[in-house]
Amino acid sequence: MAIKRTSNAHWEGTGKEGKGNLTTASKVLDQTAYSFLTRFEDEKGTNPEELLAAAHAGCFTMKLAFVLQAANFVPNSLDTRCTIVMDNGSITESQLHVVASIDQISEEEFATFVKEAEENCPVSKLFKAEITASYELKA
Repeated sequence: MAIKRTSNAHWEGTGKEGKGNLTTASKVLDQTAYSFLTRFEDEKGTNPEELLAAAHAGCFTMKLAFVLQAANFVPNSLDTRCTIVMDNGSITESQLHVVASIDQISEEEFATFVKEAEENCPVSKLFKAEITASYELKA
């Protein structure tokens, strides 16, 4: 069964002076501003890289929860930060860092599960960029 999700982008003007907005079908983003200044400077609004970071963090974290569930572990919490690196106009890296609290799991087991989630979440499979995942296991 295929799942389809849609979003729309609207833009007016040139690449540098123009501005646009993004709207998701769910309306979580509803004409959310984006522009050169939100992408390359600090103006309020979003940008494609920030949205990719959110998508990758969310996808990886959910995949990790499924991997842990399959091994009979239930996380108390999983908190993932994703940093998208753009260099010379290309996205070159997606850096994931998860802080986890999981009862009775070894460091070795968790490292294996993190790697599996890194390699197999659908967003990871989409990226051509280098993907790295690090972790911190809390008691």
